Amino acid sequence: MKIYGHPMSTCTRKVLATLEENGTPYELVLVDLMTGAHKQPEHTARQPWGKVPTLDDDGFTMYESRAMCRYVNDKYNGKLVPGDVRARAVMDQWTSVEHSYFTTPTMKHVFHVVFKSPQEQASLDAAVKELEHTLPVLDAHLAKHTYFAGDEFSLADINYMPYVEYGMLTAVKDVYTKHASFMAWWNRVSERAAWRKVAGRT
Repeated sequence: MKIYGHPMSTCTRKVLATLEENGTPYELVLVDLMTGAHKQPEHTARQPWGKVPTLDDDGFTMYESRAMCRYVNDKYNGKLVPGDVRARAVMDQWTSVEHSYFTTPTMKHVFHVVFKSPQEQASLDAAVKELEHTLPVLDAHLAKHTYFAGDEFSLADINYMPYVEYGMLTAVKDVYTKHASFMAWWNRVSERAAWRKVAGRT
């Protein structure tokens, strides 16, 4: 299985973490974002919007990282999707919350600080306000559950992790750290061997 992406990319990291958690062999084919390789015809033939990652599994190709994670896990009988229908629905719910209410405001600050893409101060301030609404909701859930889907680590957790990793390097860290249960969750998941490898902390 080939993953066309970049090791610093949040979405690439989600897919790599899924592969690592399940012990699935893969080859990471570098798409150099710094030189704009993701916008060249060779890559846009794989991903029409010129983003990373994309997957090639013996001729079966796809893009969109959350769908790729689900495919990888399902194909290899992975352990990252709950078997119970209600736990699976909860996993999907919190993945939707991540996509709708967490990632965009976090990434405003990540682009500004980590990827050196300046954002308007008004946009940064609005992102903090949005996270100040979202984090208490996440925190209340994680006060009752070890992971987003319940007692078992799942794709829902993986979907948050790249953004939190980078968010902790920005001003939104101050929002995160006000919420003890959220931070306890982060301390647990960020030390998993698969994530440490993907994040370059091994």
